[in-house]
Amino acid sequence: MASPQEKSPAVDAEDFAQIRSVVHDFIRTSVVPRELEIMQTDAIPDDIHTQAAEMGLFGYAIPQEWGGLGLDLTQDVELAMEFGYTSLSLRSMFGTNNGIAGQVLVNFGTDEQKREWLERIASGDVVASFALTEPGAGSNPAGLHTTAVRDGDDWVIDGQKRFITNAPLADLFIVFARTRPADDSGTGIAVFLVPARTEGVTVGVKDRKMGQEGAWTSDVGFDGVRVPAAALVGGDEDAGYRAAMTSLARGRVHIAALAVGQAQRALDESVAYAAHATQGGKPIGSFQLVQAMLADQQTGVMAGRALVRDAAAKYVSGEDRRTAPSVAKLFCTEMVGKVADLAVQIHGGTGYMREVPVERIYRDVRLLRLYEGTSEIQRLIIGGNLIRAASK
Repeated sequence: MASPQEKSPAVDAEDFAQIRSVVHDFIRTSVVPRELEIMQTDAIPDDIHTQAAEMGLFGYAIPQEWGGLGLDLTQDVELAMEFGYTSLSLRSMFGTNNGIAGQVLVNFGTDEQKREWLERIASGDVVASFALTEPGAGSNPAGLHTTAVRDGDDWVIDGQKRFITNAPLADLFIVFARTRPADDSGTGIAVFLVPARTEGVTVGVKDRKMGQEGAWTSDVGFDGVRVPAAALVGGDEDAGYRAAMTSLARGRVHIAALAVGQAQRALDESVAYAAHATQGGKPIGSFQLVQAMLADQQTGVMAGRALVRDAAAKYVSGEDRRTAPSVAKLFCTEMVGKVADLAVQIHGGTGYMREVPVERIYRDVRLLRLYEGTSEIQRLIIGGNLIRAASK
């Protein structure tokens, strides 16, 4: 089965420019001033949640026929760079609906499954959660141990998932499970739609993480969870691996764009600090070594932005949906780590204080190199693809 093709964007350039402008203003006027509140309470305020839903942010990447805005990936990354300018937990609130969870239904769901769930996902009435990672299987879905066994007209799911984004808030879990060992006919990995209130589903306590306060993750257990045959996404026992790889590849370009947004914020904070903080009666920005750090930050931001836009265009056109997403994620998530580190260095001791934006950014961006495929996995994908192409 070939990878699904993205349709032409449902929103033209002029209308998208207005959407982006509204999102830009929302981020800077409604969210940035409350970053400290989000960090201290470990939660997104209800009024920001409501405002995001009213703006259509829970479904901006869902097709219009299912209640979303229908943005393609080239438009998605432009919004992601806006979302990345503030606390990353804001984007997590609606990220799984638009991204790795919602895209499984968009690309692989049956018409009946789409009718049942997508409009509610797009409106934010349903929070969808992508349940792939396990204690022994993270970036490589082939290592799944969660099982799904056919029992009459039902499937019975058993297993444990870990670090599942939005699990404490989820209404629907997109669950990946093995139906049989991999063989010549397929991977044996399926994906199921499991409502959170289904008997046998248990959600663990909220994880305590290094950063990204307000973005909730937890373990999810499945103990004899029984779902009907209609819960099998696409009605295909082998769709799970393709669905995971397709959603993750698209998601990697999105994460790269988030990284660019965070890097831009770290750069802006650094320039503002360097222009006004003094040492020996002079702004520290007048010192050449500080200017060199700013130059390295600016170079990383500009290179990352260009790479993200190129990778998104190649994904939408179908030219490259394998190597380019991994290249973008690898470069941009490593880049933002360096930019954030330089931001703390430019701020000096002030940058180590808990309530200073660059301190939070430094902690928040560390996760970007880990989820949706670690940097090491991206290197393996890139290198493997290059060798396979050369061997043909």
